[in-house]
Amino acid sequence: MPAQLIKAMEKAIQEVAKWPEKTVQLFHHNDSDGLTSGAILTRVFERKGFDVKRYCLEKPYPAVLKRVFEQEGKLIVFTDFAGRIAPLISELNSGKNLTLILDHHKANPATDPMVHNLDPELFGLKGDLDITASTTCYLFAKTMDPANQDLAYIATIGAVGDQFFLNGRLATQNREVALETQRQGLLEIREHDTGEDYILLTPEGPMPCDELGFYLDTLGAAGYYQAGPDMGIKVCLDGITPESDRMLKELRSIQMKIFEDQIKKIRQGEIVQSKHIQWFHVQERFNPMGVKMIGAFCDMYKETEGFDPRKYIAGFQVIPNKIPGFGPITFDEVKVSMRAPVFVEEEIRAGRMQGLDTFLPEATGNLGGFSDACHSLTAATTLAIGKEAALIAEMERILTTQ
Repeated sequence: MPAQLIKAMEKAIQEVAKWPEKTVQLFHHNDSDGLTSGAILTRVFERKGFDVKRYCLEKPYPAVLKRVFEQEGKLIVFTDFAGRIAPLISELNSGKNLTLILDHHKANPATDPMVHNLDPELFGLKGDLDITASTTCYLFAKTMDPANQDLAYIATIGAVGDQFFLNGRLATQNREVALETQRQGLLEIREHDTGEDYILLTPEGPMPCDELGFYLDTLGAAGYYQAGPDMGIKVCLDGITPESDRMLKELRSIQMKIFEDQIKKIRQGEIVQSKHIQWFHVQERFNPMGVKMIGAFCDMYKETEGFDPRKYIAGFQVIPNKIPGFGPITFDEVKVSMRAPVFVEEEIRAGRMQGLDTFLPEATGNLGGFSDACHSLTAATTLAIGKEAALIAEMERILTTQ
């Protein structure tokens, strides 16, 4: 673990201890990594006597950030997003609030000393291999108080759920937290021909971490507008309950019906092909699910009939003008999620094709859109409705000139 990252965490923790505001405004993502990160930080701050107000965001939209930073004297924490936009957050904050960022995506340094960007990407680690947001939050928790080691199992669920493996195994810091969970007697690691399986040993019996990750992904993304993220946090902290199982069953039924209808449309030709990219638009057909589900759809079907295995995949979904618990807000935007089929993944890792993070953020920015959390193999941005075809053309231009 880079010593400079631990030093940065220690400095931020010292500032938190001195800060007079004892309510934390915690903004977290809605996938398994974001929910586990939110759960870890909720428990950590509550143990230190803080009240925690949680807000689950699918992205740290600029319209949301502007409203958040109208405040002054607050303690604000972002996790599993915002590393890249630390300069924007710094500009909006301008010394008014103590702000922490615990992300693992591509990052930029903060320019406001009151904004502590603790994204490991700034300290030499790779967010799409070495460390997830949940592992980052766990390191922060353990740095704050060694007694928080009992939260390692939550970070392990997030690490496995984010699905960044090396030869079928967790790597580097993600692996360390899994081994720590194993030493605590809470995890079984089973080796097989293509890697490892990670089995959480719960009071209810063994539970594969990848299944738990999928469980949380469904609650947080398919159930985004139906209190699913709150249920996901409860599952992380207190375990699966009959109530969470009922919610999961209902959400999966909705999800599969919507997904099956969409893949039929694609196989019937509702997909556009350009030189390097294949793209489609679901408009508002994925409602009432959250916009995270456009990426989930691409992940589920990217290797099936209807998609060209040698091209990048881009899916568009209209963003509803509301955020649970935050109130109405006007976006008039679409989200684009991009994925790489297995052949493209291998070409990216070998350096023969460009990673998604090398052209999607640039193209989005050139069209006035918003870019935050992008990896080389998975990426998502937002832009104004009506600019979808222009975005594809701009990405093709960049890919052709690189």
